[in-house]
Amino acid sequence: MASLKFSHSNGNPFAVTRHVTPRSTRPTRIGFKIFASDNHSEPDLSVCVNGLQMPNPFVIGSGPPGTNYTVMKRAFDEGWGAVIAKTVSLDAAKVINVTPRYARLRAGANGSAKGQIIGWENIELISDRPLETMLKEFKQLKKEYPDRILIASIMEEYNKAGWEELIDRVEQTGIDAIEVNFSCPHGMPERKMGAAVGQDCALLEEVCGWINAKATVPVWAKMTPNITDITMPARVALSSGCEGVAAINTIMSVMGISLDTLRPEPCVEGYSTPGGYSCKAVHPIALAKVMSIAKMMKSEFNDKDYSLSGIGGVETGGDAAEFILLGANTVQVCTGVMMHGYGLVKKLCEELKDFMKKHNFKSIEDFRGVSLQYFTTHTDLVRRQQEAIRERKAIKKGLQSDKEWTGDGFVKETESMVSN
Repeated sequence: MASLKFSHSNGNPFAVTRHVTPRSTRPTRIGFKIFASDNHSEPDLSVCVNGLQMPNPFVIGSGPPGTNYTVMKRAFDEGWGAVIAKTVSLDAAKVINVTPRYARLRAGANGSAKGQIIGWENIELISDRPLETMLKEFKQLKKEYPDRILIASIMEEYNKAGWEELIDRVEQTGIDAIEVNFSCPHGMPERKMGAAVGQDCALLEEVCGWINAKATVPVWAKMTPNITDITMPARVALSSGCEGVAAINTIMSVMGISLDTLRPEPCVEGYSTPGGYSCKAVHPIALAKVMSIAKMMKSEFNDKDYSLSGIGGVETGGDAAEFILLGANTVQVCTGVMMHGYGLVKKLCEELKDFMKKHNFKSIEDFRGVSLQYFTTHTDLVRRQQEAIRERKAIKKGLQSDKEWTGDGFVKETESMVSN
């Protein structure tokens, strides 16, 4: 198996040296953590997740922004902390996309073309490029960027040998980790792929067992929000050997119906199919799912040994800060890149630094998970409010009338009405 060791090379604090050692127990898939020792006045955005050192927590989410060598190279050049490639499987010949495959939801009256884009639906499938082509590009990227984190997203049919072959082939390229797509809401569910696995905990446990018995690099399980309780598959994935979970993938949706043509969007030859919903409008839903997973991880697992990657509607540094405050180690962006370009990462970094300066946070770990403590049950909210009301009533703020003066408490009663 491969373990990771980080060392300084030519002054580069993110250099990666890979050592191959015999595989023993699961924790050895995790590399050695490094913590910055320099005392900088600027906040430190670097993170170390499952032994993977990143200059910042911003990760290209699996999808069009990681679809080939050219765009992934651009992401590294712009400064993204890591790149997750578009999902690959053994037989790309079965993947046939259509065009158009996107539809947008705008704010404003009647979906005006001038309104802000708040929702984005896609009916896009996983990579339709030959696996061998993608593997060559992974290898080339790791050759050119040995100090940057490249993560392969994989999906396969319900076949143990198929999963094992796919893992073996992607690992041979030198990728740093694997994200398993248990969450794509559309396309090929009849082949037990994507959300068809993530929604079935028994099936998920079996497939995770195959994957984690074979993988020698950290494995993240990408969760579907199209489920009643997202903590259930997240718990199964971690218990079955995954080092981390990512949440959320897109939400099953129908973007809308044209009131002129009566046809659904996106419209392909007059027809459509439900697709995955992303962008700003899903952000609150994603925050709730991430919060639930983080609370479960904190109570049932040693969350220092596992990781959580937050995904959903990130376009600003503030959006990212919210995920981190709820326990996320990294934050993925996909639709945001499609709308604003790869240079978005610079804005995200600056805005996240501004947030950290405002609160005097020096590192990501200083505030990761801080807001989890403020979530409770509705019953507890009622109790807290009733107690607060009782306490406010118990505090007398001055006398209401002359008849309330007493001889015994005269001095204190006088003090209660003094303003300085």
